[in-house]
Amino acid sequence: MRQAEIDQGDRPGMSSEESAEIKRLKRENAELKRANAILKAASVFFAAELDRPGQ
Repeated sequence: MRQAEIDQGDRPGMSSEESAEIKRLKRENAELKRANAILKAASVFFAAELDRPGQ
């Protein structure tokens, strides 16, 4: 009942829609951090491969 009042704007607080959006953004942020870590590791690997003499 309390959440319904918040969603209707009758009571201050975070609406269900806002809460769902924050959860979605947190998941997206975590996914982007994982992808960034993978890309950093790949760039280190390929930079090391380029630095090898005679290959």
